[in-house]
Amino acid sequence: MIRIKAGAPGRARLRTHARGQARTGVGLHGDLERSVRRADRPPLRRALSLGLPIVWGAIAITYRMTCPLGQQDGLGPRLVSSAVFLVVGTGLILHVRGTLLRELRQVREVAGAAQNVLLRPLPPRIDGLNVAAAQLSADRGANIGGDLYEVIATEHGVRIVMGDVRGHGLGALGTVAAVLGSFREAVHDEPSLERVLGRLERALARHLRERAKAEHPAAGPDPESPVAEEFVTVLLLEIRRDGEVYALNCGHPWPYRLPGHAAPAAGHGRVERLSAGEPLPPLGPFPLPAELPLVHCGQLRPGEALFLHTDGVEDARDGHGRFFPLPSALTEAVRIRPAAPQFVLHTVLKGLLRHTRGRPADDVAVLVLRNDRPRTSVQQDRPVAQHVPR
Repeated sequence: MIRIKAGAPGRARLRTHARGQARTGVGLHGDLERSVRRADRPPLRRALSLGLPIVWGAIAITYRMTCPLGQQDGLGPRLVSSAVFLVVGTGLILHVRGTLLRELRQVREVAGAAQNVLLRPLPPRIDGLNVAAAQLSADRGANIGGDLYEVIATEHGVRIVMGDVRGHGLGALGTVAAVLGSFREAVHDEPSLERVLGRLERALARHLRERAKAEHPAAGPDPESPVAEEFVTVLLLEIRRDGEVYALNCGHPWPYRLPGHAAPAAGHGRVERLSAGEPLPPLGPFPLPAELPLVHCGQLRPGEALFLHTDGVEDARDGHGRFFPLPSALTEAVRIRPAAPQFVLHTVLKGLLRHTRGRPADDVAVLVLRNDRPRTSVQQDRPVAQHVPR
C-alpha cells in the first residue's frame, strides 16, 4: 500500500491498492494488532509520562517556598518569580500537547489499520481481470471514510461491489463492515445478483437495528425506525466468463467503459457511460421492490476496462464551483495508451487533486478493471445497457 500526501498537512491523502502492492490478510491483521498494542500503553508507562510535569511543579513550589529571592516583594524578585513560573507553565503546556499528539497519532494508526483490514487491498489479477483500486481521503479526524469496494471471483463470474455509506467515522465503518461482510458470503452462495442485493439489504437493516438499540436503549428491543437518515449507495456488477456484464444499481454513479487495444469501431473506441435509466433508491430508507431491474450492460471485450467510482469524484468542485470533468479526464487517460488500470487511476486522481487544489470535500474511491482474457471466436458485439427480460 502506497501513501502519498498531497500538499500541506491537512490536505488529501492518496492511498492506492495497485498491482504488485497487495498484502496478505495476515499482514494486515498484524498491523492492526501492533497498532492496538502501541495505543494500549501499560500503567507503568503512563505513570512515567507524568514524571516530568511533577518534577516541574515541584521545582516551582520549592523555589517559591525555600528560595529567599522568591519570598521578596521587590520588582526584581517578582520578575524572576514570574519568569520561573512562565517557564514551568510553558513546559507543562508543551508536554501535554506532545502527549495529546502522540495519542492522536496512535488513534489514527489504529483506525487506519482497522480500515485496511476491512477494506483489504485487492490482488493485481482476479480471474483474468487486471485490477487497480485507490482511495483519496479528505483526511478528516481519524481518517475513516464510508467508501467500500470488493472484487471476488465466483463460479457465477467475477462479482464487484462499489458503495458509499453516508457519513464518516466509526458509525460509517461499522456499516461498511456489515455490507462487505454480507457481500463476501452472498456472492458465493447466491446464484443471482438480485438475491445478493437482497442479502445486503437484510444485513444492513439488521446492523442498523442493532446500532439503534445500542445508541437508544430506551427505544425498546426492536426500534421501528433504527437510523432514519442512514443509507448506502450500492452498485453490483457481474462479469461472466464470456465478458457479459450485468448490473444492479441502488443510487450509485454508473461506471464508464474505457476502450481497449482494438481499433475504434462502432462506438467502442471512446469513453462511454454505462447507464440505463434511473437507478433504484439507496439501501436503507426504502425497501427493495419485489422485481429488481437487472441491467445487461453489454460485453467487456479483451483490452477494454470499466471505471467505477463514488460520487466524490464527479461532485468535486474547484474554487469557482465547477465540477470535476471526469469524462474528459478519462478520455485524456486513454488517449495515448490503452486502458492501463494503474495509469488511468493515477491520472484521474492527480487531475482531481489539481482541480480541488489538494482539498477534496469528500472521500473518493475508484476501481478500474481491465479484461485481459484472451479473445474467443464466439465473442461478438452485443447490445449495451438493456434491462434483462424476466
